[in-house]
Amino acid sequence: MEKTLAFDLEGDKAHEECGVFGMYDLDGNDVASTIYYGLCALQHRGQESCGIAVSDTYGPKGVVNAYRGMGLCNEVFTPETLDGLKGNIGVGHVRYSTAGSSTRENAQPLVLNYVKGTLALAHNGNLVNAPKLRRELAYDGAIFQTTIDTEVIAYHIARERVKAKTAEEAVANAMKKIKGAYSLVIASPRKLMGARDPQGFKPLCIGKRDNAYILASETCALDTVGAQFVRDVLPGEIVTITKDGIASNMTLCDGKEARCVFEYIYFARPDSVFDGVGVYHSRIYAGQCLAKDSPVDADIVVGVPESGNAAALGYSMESGIPYSMAFVKNSYVGRTFIKPKQSSRESAVRVKLNVLREAVDGKRVIMIDDSIVRGTTSNRIVSMLREAGAREVHVRVSAPPFLYPCYFGTDIPSSDQLIAYGKTEDEICKIIGADSLSYLKVERLKEMAGNLPICTACFTGDYPVDPPGEDIRGIYEK
Repeated sequence: MEKTLAFDLEGDKAHEECGVFGMYDLDGNDVASTIYYGLCALQHRGQESCGIAVSDTYGPKGVVNAYRGMGLCNEVFTPETLDGLKGNIGVGHVRYSTAGSSTRENAQPLVLNYVKGTLALAHNGNLVNAPKLRRELAYDGAIFQTTIDTEVIAYHIARERVKAKTAEEAVANAMKKIKGAYSLVIASPRKLMGARDPQGFKPLCIGKRDNAYILASETCALDTVGAQFVRDVLPGEIVTITKDGIASNMTLCDGKEARCVFEYIYFARPDSVFDGVGVYHSRIYAGQCLAKDSPVDADIVVGVPESGNAAALGYSMESGIPYSMAFVKNSYVGRTFIKPKQSSRESAVRVKLNVLREAVDGKRVIMIDDSIVRGTTSNRIVSMLREAGAREVHVRVSAPPFLYPCYFGTDIPSSDQLIAYGKTEDEICKIIGADSLSYLKVERLKEMAGNLPICTACFTGDYPVDPPGEDIRGIYEK
């Protein structure tokens, strides 16, 4: 199956895949509305579908109320829908599909009914051995209802639960079989569990509000619902939240950590903190490094919204060149809109962004962007700046050049679709129409991430987990 790529600003942005949120209110209060607001705070991580599944720990076991749909959270859920989701424990999910079909059947959370009871599961990430595991399950009689590898995880947890004494033991045994990137939130009838792969590719944190515990992809979701940050779930850790508090299983923590550096560059909201490192600070630092390593004379520094803005501010702080706002973003154009026909002059980029002519007219402009994937959007934005009167446009990118595909939950395409693959910076500069071009140096990435162990595979080809022998992108998806 050919992979279908979807990019922000029509073709030149990588996407995260999902956001997860779980909550257990020990006092018995309904959690659906809080999960909803938590998902709204994580909407940037997935904008195609969303869902919530809840149950009542004081009620009969095995009863799970779930609602899923296509679209943004405020399009899928109504006050009436949320009122109908009664329960004090639950999980939620926002999804962006990188491949295959974007359908309601693939929306999460998945609700699993099996011999030991029920599980509601939400997943962020991608398994590199999903096709192999899926084939093994299929030959053993498993019938799949979705095309997402989350269902593979659910099957293995259910199978292990039949033999295991506890749900958390079943999760741990399943984690020994699955390989790749995953942050999981799982609600059983009386427990809320969170798990993070041994590399810690994807973020997951713990929060507390009054007598309720929360698991979330990002700390910004905790802030939104008025919860206090407790700590991050560690790479390889399984946490179990019950009426007795939090228990931790560290048996899979092997010290081979490799966080996705693109969380700091682009994915995460700037007000989030990821394993003790502030995303906003990371982007400021990246901009400062660009100013040190790739200086250029100019009149103003501007950022391409949104994640380019903080890096542009960092460049300005380090260089002393004034920071300016050059782009107005149309907030009412979401993930989908009617794209103009090829015969039309309108551009999808112009629908989403417009240039402030009075800010750039006659100026030498340094334009900071977080990444360049194919180069199509960068070319259009540079052209827009020139049309608005910019005398020079110098592009600085707060990430190294993309050279290799990602298999861990980011839709970085194959190398032959990446503009930087096989080209020099001067060649790329000519293609996008800039006066000069420089990228963030690879060696700056670890500094940017607070010297934490990180994954840089999409820049270096150094994969912390062996990539699949077959191209899973376009066949199985998160």
